[in-house]
Amino acid sequence: MNDKQFQQVLSYLKGLQDSICNSLEIIEPDKKFKQDAWTHANGGGGRTRTLRGKVFESAGVNFSHVLGDKLPGSATAKRPELTGSGFEASGVSLVIHPNNPFIPTSHANVRVFRTTGGGNVNDDNKWWFGGGFDLTPYYPFDEDIVHWHQTAKDACAPFGKEVYKKFKAWCDEYFYLKHRKETRGVGGLFFDDLNQWSFEKSFEFIQAIGNAYVAAYLPIVKKRMDTPFTEQHKAFQKYRRGRYVEFNLVYDRGTLFGLQSGGRTESILMSMPPEVSFRYNYQPESGSEEEKLYDYLAPRDWV
Repeated sequence: MNDKQFQQVLSYLKGLQDSICNSLEIIEPDKKFKQDAWTHANGGGGRTRTLRGKVFESAGVNFSHVLGDKLPGSATAKRPELTGSGFEASGVSLVIHPNNPFIPTSHANVRVFRTTGGGNVNDDNKWWFGGGFDLTPYYPFDEDIVHWHQTAKDACAPFGKEVYKKFKAWCDEYFYLKHRKETRGVGGLFFDDLNQWSFEKSFEFIQAIGNAYVAAYLPIVKKRMDTPFTEQHKAFQKYRRGRYVEFNLVYDRGTLFGLQSGGRTESILMSMPPEVSFRYNYQPESGSEEEKLYDYLAPRDWV
């Protein structure tokens, strides 16, 4: 990946952040995203945008572009041969925590890495893409989940017959809380180390995935945003948000990479929900709406 190609990716990612924010603001006509522009100590920086409104209790859409002299451990765990290499990385990452418990939380990310050599590493042209999106409902509706996965499948279809199946399974495996023996939600897509295709095809793929997020999520938001809910619904949402915190702090590679690479802490942790509750040994009442969720926290074929 040469400098011109990397700049093409940067330009797309900045535009993607703008596009997603504009789409979300349509749902919140009285609110606009607030932006914090920041710089990275080793070069680069980013734009962190946050919104708190009536529909979205907390929405964060982050663009980052950082450079470093040495890849952190989270990036070299599966690539020990690159230990000591410099790097350049960029991506758009977002997490939307809605106010209404009948709207699922959603997450999306598309990112690019390339090595820049240095240390004991001579190869300065290793590159790969990663990303995906996943859905975390509290009160699930089958039709919403099918729509989410169908949109994901349609985005993957031009790139190969097995692409959706492979990256859907990877998502189910990645967003799994081993200590809870449950998935974080109902999945979607996850991929990393994407460089087996040409740069052109790989870049087209992350654009397809990045562009599909709004089409996958906003119809669900519009359908559920006016659903009446009670304090009991809200309390369960806050309890289940705790699983989001557990995953992001224990397992998430993006969070680990950001912290290990000296990224901006406020931007890295913008994925955290605004209000969370933890209850000791909570068990939902048998036959309740809340118990229904637990039937969904295992991999399932939706389309």
